Amino acid sequence: MTLLLVLAGAALGAPARFLVDRAIQAWRGTAFPWGTFTVNVTGSFLLGLIAASAMATSKPLIALFGTGFCGAFTTYSTFAYQTLLLARHGSRSRALLNALGSVAAGLAAVYLGLLVARVLG
Repeated sequence: MTLLLVLAGAALGAPARFLVDRAIQAWRGTAFPWGTFTVNVTGSFLLGLIAASAMATSKPLIALFGTGFCGAFTTYSTFAYQTLLLARHGSRSRALLNALGSVAAGLAAVYLGLLVARVLG
């Protein structure tokens, strides 16, 4: 049952990531990976909300939304690859900004999600 919940969440998270990434990249129109940055920060915020909410006591909801949706919505591998591409193509300062900015923003977002869930909950 847990595996099916993870699969269901991932079936929603992966297409959501694809659509958000493409929309942000089309809107921004730059080589900087704003789409990946956006999904990773948004996913971190959502995971913070989930972890601190009443959902955190429900293993099925954690499997569906935390592991499934957030796990498929966010992407560490694409972040790493895009950072490497920036550096390889002579944009070392952008690569460093992406690496440091993504980690800092992700940590801030998950913390903000925890705080928001506590205030609401």
